[in-house]
Amino acid sequence: MSDSFATRTTLDVNGRKVAIHSLAKLGERFDIKRLPFSMKILLENLLRNEDGVSVTKASIEAVANWKASDESDTEIAFTPARVVLQDFTGVPCVVDLAAMRDAVKALGGNPEDINPLVPAELVIDHSVQVDVFGTPEALDLNGKIEFERNMERYSFLRWGQKAFDNFKVVPPNTGIVHQVNLENLARVVMVNDADGEAMAYPDTVFGTDSHTTMINGIGVLGWGVGGIEAEAAMLGQPSSMLIPQVVGFKLTGKLPEGATATDLVLTVTQMLRSHGVVGKFVEFFGDGLDHLPLADRATIANMAPEYGATCGIFPIDDESLNYLRLSGRSDEQVALVEAYAKAQGMWRTSDEAEYSVVLGLDMGKVLPSLAGPKRPQDRVLLSDMKANFQENVKPFTIARDNKRSNEDARFVDEGGGSAVGNREVLSNGFAEIQMNGEKLKLRDGAVVIAAITSCTNTSNPAVMLGAGLLARNAVAKGLTSAPWVKTSLGPGSLVVTDYLKKAGVMDDLESLGFHVVGYGCTTCIGNSGPLPTEVSAGIAHADLVVTSVLSGNRNFEGRVHAEVKMNYLASPPLVVAYALAGTTDIDLTSEPLGQDRDGKDVFLKDIWPSNKEIGDVIAATVGPELFKQNYADVFKGDSRWNQIASPDGNAFAWDEASTYIKNPPYFDGMTMDVGTIRDIEGARVLGLFGDSITTDHISPAGNIKKDSPAGRFLMERGVQPADFNSYGSRRGNDDVMVRGTFANIRIKNLMFDGEEGGNTLHFPSREKLAIYDAAQKYKAEDVPLVVMAGKEYGTGSSRDWAAKGTNLLGVKAVIAESFERIHRSNLVGMGVLPLQFNEGDSIASLGLKGDEVISITGLKDGEAKVAQVVARREDGSELAFEAKVLLLTPKEVEYFRHGGILHYVLRQLAAKSKAA
Repeated sequence: MSDSFATRTTLDVNGRKVAIHSLAKLGERFDIKRLPFSMKILLENLLRNEDGVSVTKASIEAVANWKASDESDTEIAFTPARVVLQDFTGVPCVVDLAAMRDAVKALGGNPEDINPLVPAELVIDHSVQVDVFGTPEALDLNGKIEFERNMERYSFLRWGQKAFDNFKVVPPNTGIVHQVNLENLARVVMVNDADGEAMAYPDTVFGTDSHTTMINGIGVLGWGVGGIEAEAAMLGQPSSMLIPQVVGFKLTGKLPEGATATDLVLTVTQMLRSHGVVGKFVEFFGDGLDHLPLADRATIANMAPEYGATCGIFPIDDESLNYLRLSGRSDEQVALVEAYAKAQGMWRTSDEAEYSVVLGLDMGKVLPSLAGPKRPQDRVLLSDMKANFQENVKPFTIARDNKRSNEDARFVDEGGGSAVGNREVLSNGFAEIQMNGEKLKLRDGAVVIAAITSCTNTSNPAVMLGAGLLARNAVAKGLTSAPWVKTSLGPGSLVVTDYLKKAGVMDDLESLGFHVVGYGCTTCIGNSGPLPTEVSAGIAHADLVVTSVLSGNRNFEGRVHAEVKMNYLASPPLVVAYALAGTTDIDLTSEPLGQDRDGKDVFLKDIWPSNKEIGDVIAATVGPELFKQNYADVFKGDSRWNQIASPDGNAFAWDEASTYIKNPPYFDGMTMDVGTIRDIEGARVLGLFGDSITTDHISPAGNIKKDSPAGRFLMERGVQPADFNSYGSRRGNDDVMVRGTFANIRIKNLMFDGEEGGNTLHFPSREKLAIYDAAQKYKAEDVPLVVMAGKEYGTGSSRDWAAKGTNLLGVKAVIAESFERIHRSNLVGMGVLPLQFNEGDSIASLGLKGDEVISITGLKDGEAKVAQVVARREDGSELAFEAKVLLLTPKEVEYFRHGGILHYVLRQLAAKSKAA
């Protein structure tokens, strides 16, 4: 490697000498002190990886001379130190790596070159579903079902762990990927061999889950990427990016009594989403950090995707070191982190850096909040929840009344609960059901799912123990959860269960139905499992608008549960409170949760634990011994994991009959010849969509419907609906996933005036078809396809299948008003062209109907910044407009010419292998 600025020097850490690339030395020539913490990490990354090709002297100078106010068009190459995967996104990564071994061999290269060059660690946490709940056996039974459903996938991952170097798997029932990363995998400062000398450098990470940013809370720079970009990083390819703007967020004060870290992060999310930080770094600073525990910082960092930023980072300080000690890291590692951060100017001080813009929040003004009913940035004060529900339920009830206006009232008992009703009852939004011998009225607003779930909050002792203490107080007063509520507790790690037990609150949580159901991302990812039969029947019979309350980070339409139309994010204590209330049609600040044993009203304020009480319990229960014992052998797994048989060999033996693991078709017929970026002629519109189309809409992770293209495909191969599993679990099979693309039950194609479901019109026949079926028909007719959409296209999880499926459907371009960062990158990585309407243009303003024939010209082999789009209507008239070409860097143009980033990497490795 080059060292144009002679920054390589030695750092002494308690007698241990390590090499570093010194920012202090670079600071003799540039004003480094003014740079934000995150920019210093980028700068060190460039110094260490300077090779004169991907990273040049000019790249380093550009970051060293960073102008806070400028929106840079300078490209740099960032090389993460490691990669973290979860199993939904990680399985297709390993599938692709296995396929690349076959493909590089076909190109004349060496399959052994397809091997992670940096540490890659996969945590299995997305496959457990809440099939069983409300019983002490829930954890064991859900685990048993998980292994039965996913045996083929797990066998494949065990093969991968043997076949690939630098690849490790954290088995099921350990914890959620981001919490395991925070509690154990993160190094903060790494040491590796460089030219025969130990080199220390910042821990940086790419993760195949958008909430990888949680690790920013401890000062590790990293963010979520699609699987294809993660694979390239594993294979040693730097990631091309523009020098970012950095938004400073100044925190002052401290949280008031009754407010939680969840309330804080929902407030921050709303502020930053409103300001607009897509594609930018966010960095937190200010004396408020003196009062912000590491777990609270991680909670805020976790939700960077929800506020739209690339990262949401906190600098290293004493609190970071305290957490490293608490979580069982060695004294040597803690000393290294402290010495390195202080030597490199990466230690938090009172000096403020320069920022592109500064926002601020006095944490003392944060109020109890939720978010919903369908977007995480839509914060709702607890005091406004009743009004929020009543306002948002109106469109559903109006549609329900209109739907039934011409029907006779019928309420058929399908064996779930008893049924009574007439037109008036149905219109008023309730149904009578019978559960456990008791007649109940299930109403609009009923909370049918109350889940303490997801990485955002289950990493935080304050909110988890707060939920436990609230449960203890509720049980003491004789309160119980409403009988129709499906309750679940999915701790982020085994450590959480231990401290809940040590605090003596686990029994109280279980008394309210919050038994541990598994260690993984359950309800938040859509693995909420079936509702009780009686509840499900009541919802269907009366077309009820029921709700969920979950401590997650995502509440997009159709994500949590297909039968639940409104979903609210909340802190774990509020999840318990709403389980007690049984409805969101209530003001918990003024109305009682229920009555005690004496018939006296009990209000939320009567059972809410104080901040001091929570703090005292944390101090008494959470210690290093819990972390050390639970992470002593984190990659070993339990008896179920170790009994799984897996094949041997460096090449995977594909099973053509498998409906889980399949050799993908991306590399079929590939040669060493590089293509060109051609204009698109004679395309048809596959889908016409509105704003906030999420990756959940594009590539569902939930249940597979029996009558969907994917369901029909599985049944044709002898798979019964009971064994469908989920879309997420079948991401290793392109036949299933391409059929699931745009198949979400809540997606709305504007061709149908608001009708839900993954359908489209085929032209010129005007036949209504499932989107997959229409795409197949267009493919047979040799017709290319485009997708058009509104703002924030691709919001949500970092799903490479949202791009892979789009590609395999035959879509050549997506034209939208704006894109979320990760999905735009994924589209480029899969050879699908992202185009952006000019400001003021939209589907509606241009009068696009979806029946037009589309031509996209002027691409100039990827060099053009603007493309010409012509939409020819059925009457022969034409509409012409311009769209921005979102190939943002020269490297992205190069990837696109190759057909995608994986094709580029394959050709590079094959050429290198041949030369050797």
